[in-house]
Amino acid sequence: MSEPFDLVIRGGTVATASDVFTADVGIRDGRIVQIGETLAEGRQDIDAAGRYVLPGGIDSHVHISQPSGDGIVMADDFESGTRSALFGGNTTVLPFCLQEKGQSLRAALTAYHALADGNCYTDHSFHMIVSDPTASVLGQELPALVADGYTSFKVFMTYEGLRLNDAQILETMDVARRTGALVMVHCENEDAIRYLIGRHEASGDVAPRAHATTRPIVVEREATHRALSLAEVVDVPVVIVHVSNGAAIDEIRAARARGRKVIGETCPQYLVLTADDLDGMDWEGAKFVCSPPPRDTASQEACWRGLETGVFDLFSSDHCPFRYDDPAGKLNPKGKTSFRHIPNGIPGVETRLPILFSEGVMKGRIDLSRFVALTATNHAKVYGLERKGRIAVGMDADIAIWDPEARRTIRHADLHDGADYSPYEGIEIRGWPTTVVLGGKIMVRDGTLVGAKGDGHYRARALPTI
Repeated sequence: MSEPFDLVIRGGTVATASDVFTADVGIRDGRIVQIGETLAEGRQDIDAAGRYVLPGGIDSHVHISQPSGDGIVMADDFESGTRSALFGGNTTVLPFCLQEKGQSLRAALTAYHALADGNCYTDHSFHMIVSDPTASVLGQELPALVADGYTSFKVFMTYEGLRLNDAQILETMDVARRTGALVMVHCENEDAIRYLIGRHEASGDVAPRAHATTRPIVVEREATHRALSLAEVVDVPVVIVHVSNGAAIDEIRAARARGRKVIGETCPQYLVLTADDLDGMDWEGAKFVCSPPPRDTASQEACWRGLETGVFDLFSSDHCPFRYDDPAGKLNPKGKTSFRHIPNGIPGVETRLPILFSEGVMKGRIDLSRFVALTATNHAKVYGLERKGRIAVGMDADIAIWDPEARRTIRHADLHDGADYSPYEGIEIRGWPTTVVLGGKIMVRDGTLVGAKGDGHYRARALPTI
């Protein structure tokens, strides 16, 4: 007689990146071991009739407990950030580990692991941010860390103190070429931004709305073209993160037409927010300050077309939370005097999936399989999470069960992050994850947290498969 299942999810509509079908899912020892009809009773059963059974979301672009400048503190630590992710239907997050100037990558990772260990409700892995590409970092540390399972790293073309020049980007991309790792690039032209900031400040235009006009589409388009050109020089694949507009999308299409391997990513803020949101009364526009900034309705439609047509492979939150009404957040003493001092970033890890499900699947823009690919399966493939992102025998039993008819209005009071607002406040949502399973353990059941802090674990990653 075969060993009983630990858990059976029964009678739901199962979706993968290629198929949708009705089935039971049998789980044992944290893995999916059988998919079929009328499976034997498990030690626990979940009736999923009338619900969608989807792979747990993988949010591969989040910022948690990241150093953010003198006197500025991120709103989320690993406990609150991963709890919020879990309630949003996610079972894995990939935060960024920032190397500060003069710091070794290994020291940064050691400190970051200490913050995460024992505090997570989801599984997690780390991207590295390379801000100080010294000879020892590029020649020794980075290759050794790739071999240890840290198989992706990010470079910035903007932000003083973080940005690399073209020569440094080429050298960092060359490490990716030699090791098989993957480079992510934040594409904005810092010199052009600084020029525009100077013009705005000279005219006294320092309200939050000026953040968007000092980072116009052209500075993202130019930097995207340059990043893709540098990757072509080195001959490496590249991820262009948080793309916000049609001009940058055209650069990705053109690179692909030349035979380049380019992964495109966009985020909820570029689908449902616009630059007008930064023009709020009494400095409330600070709530929407992020980079690149939200654009206009034409850019929204371009990003939707990118999701529909395959230009975008990844849909991530770029969760980067700061409290608004807080001297360590958006309204810090300097931030109340100029947009230039408002911390860049908005919360969104919990609302990423519901926004795309409601605006995409339920409104007929994308089908359920495309949703699964954009939110889980492609993230696992791109970033080397070999046992995640799919409902299939042998995979980790990371599953979100969705009620497609649930209707909710986004209210920060109902969310679980450490911020004090949501940029998506008031958006009407149809469809929400109600039960979330991590490694075969029920973590959220019918909207109630039943798992524990520390149930989520660090996962080393294989080299990407793109």
